[in-house]
This record gives sequence, C-alpha cells and structure tokens, in this order.
Amino acid sequence: MKYIKILLLFTLLSSVVYGQRIKDIAYFKGVQSEQLIGYGLVVGLAGTGDSYRSTFTIQSIISMLKRFGITVPQANLRTRNIAAVMITANINNLLKIGAKFDVLVSSMGDATSLMGGTLLMTPLSRASGQVVGLAQGAVSIGGYDISTRSGGRVAKNHALSGRVPNGGELQKEIASNSFKNNEVTIFLREPDFSTLNNISKAINVTFNDTLAHAIGGSEIKVRVPDSLKSNLTSFLASLESIQVQRDVIAKVVLNERTGTVVAGTNVKISPVTISHGSLNITIRSFPIISQPGPFSQGSTKLFNNQVPSVSQEGSNAVALNGASNVQQVAAALNSLKVSPRDIIAIFQALKEAGALDAELVII
Repeated sequence: MKYIKILLLFTLLSSVVYGQRIKDIAYFKGVQSEQLIGYGLVVGLAGTGDSYRSTFTIQSIISMLKRFGITVPQANLRTRNIAAVMITANINNLLKIGAKFDVLVSSMGDATSLMGGTLLMTPLSRASGQVVGLAQGAVSIGGYDISTRSGGRVAKNHALSGRVPNGGELQKEIASNSFKNNEVTIFLREPDFSTLNNISKAINVTFNDTLAHAIGGSEIKVRVPDSLKSNLTSFLASLESIQVQRDVIAKVVLNERTGTVVAGTNVKISPVTISHGSLNITIRSFPIISQPGPFSQGSTKLFNNQVPSVSQEGSNAVALNGASNVQQVAAALNSLKVSPRDIIAIFQALKEAGALDAELVII
C-alpha cells in the first residue's frame, strides 16, 4: 500500500495545470498588508498567570492601576491571575475606521496557560510607532493545560497563545497609494517572466486592446480604457478575475523527517540506471561456560562467542529510458519497490548524477 500512496502523491500533481485568477497570483500597487503590534495584559486567569519573577508584568499592573487612581505597593501584588502578552495582527491597508479584525495573543512571561483570560484594551501600532487600532476581548486558545500540585498534567494544543476573534478595531485609516484613473500597476507575488508574459497576453486578449505591457520580471503596467476611467472599480474587478496560466519551476521537495516526497508537474528524469539494495550485518553473542577438570587448580570462565552473519536483500537494477512527466516519474520509482525514505535517497543520487531535471529542495 505504501507504494500505491507514493504513486497517488505523484499522480495528484498531474501534467494538467488549470488556469488561475490574476488576484490569486498578483496584487495591485497600493494594496498591501499592514502588520500591527502591541503590548497588553490578559486578566481572569485561574492561577496560571505570570509569577513575581516577571517584573515587567508587575510594572504594567502598577501603571494600569495608577490610571484609575489606585496606588498599590509592589510587595502586595499577586499576579498569578494576570499575564503579560504581545498582540499581533495583519490587516489590509484598505480597511476603514471601525473595521474589525482578528488579533493574536502570545504570552511573554512565565504563565502556564491563557485559558479563560480576557485581553484588556491594548493600543496597536505600526512599525513607525503610529497607533492605528485597539484590541480587547476574550482569548480563545482552542485547547487547555491543566496541572495539579501532585505533578499531574493534562494538555491539549498550545495554551500560551490564542486569538481574539474580531477583537481588533481600526481607529485610524492607514495611508495608501491612491489608484490612478489612467494606469494600474500589477505586481506578481512570485516573479516569473513566463507568467508575466501570460498575464499581459490574457489582459490584451480579454479587452481586445494593447493595454498591458510587462516591465522587468514582476511588474505590469495596464492602461485604463477611456470608457472605464469613470468606473475604475469595475475595471479592477475585471482584471483580477481573468484566468491565466502560471508557469512553475520544476521542483522536488523532500521532507526527511516525515518521508514525504512531492514533485512538481515539470519534473523530468533523464535516461539512467538505478540499482538499489540493502546490506544487513548482524553480530550475535553465544556465551560459553568453561569448567575446569576435577581436582585441578583451574577456575570457571565465561567465554562470549560472537558469531557475525551477513544478509543482503535482493538488489534491483532498473534501466529508465527517461520520464517526461510526473506519472512516468512515479511509475519509474515505484517499479523499484522501495519505501518513501528510499525514494528520497534515490532523488538525491539522481540529482548528483545529473539525471534529475528539477530543483531539489530538502526541508
């Protein structure tokens, strides 16, 4: 069955490549993601928060209480129900004031769990330090981590990081490049000359006009037709829905930890002969006890007799006339009747021999 699974893995990546929308492989100039960060406190924990050793948590609590006109001596503070956390979020720069978004919460002290906690109002800022949003709400960790005083512990998933769904709210719009009504720029997510050329052709064919021209390996300038200058949104929607053929690099990805082998659609193997086998050497111990003769001055001795044995599995030598697609590659490798980890070794040997026409990536 393991050989069938390998064959299916290759077959799934068949030579039939479907078109993709421009919005899935490229983006418009002026549309980008913005990363936000903040520092806050999670309260309401059941004794699983930071200890007194997390001095920054104590300082944060004192500063927060002072805002409410409460002064508490540091020696009287107990922080086991509170944890200091970092807040991160990734949002679209086109969001407007009042837009909601998810935020990620991660412990930075020695808390043991954030289960049941509530994030207090936390400012979120950009890399420049400008505060543009606030975050607050109940933390969902999707698991638990419960410990007992006797040392018992029951845990599921990771309990020191979680999410606050729709816990962030944008308070200030993020400045973005406004779109021009006479020209639009498209950037590829993964630069490739062939894909860029395919996008330019697809746009020109769709609008039956020479609107797009490629620049470099990742940029396309698209002229907005006169009839659509007053309705730029409709033109952008039409552009991003165009189906194009994305060209991919021939690549084989190997994961030695899990034995996973994934090959791209353009992988080819040149004519080559592959011989694969294994040699097993076993040394067994047979203890022998030597007894002295009667009335002799000798003593009993233990002799460890080690007997080596050698066994070798049948070695298969297969001559491949070459493989020009994924199905042929899968059939050729499965003809050797080897495990996924052996296939990883074979791919590495094929690359060294110059018979593998693809990039080899080991993770």
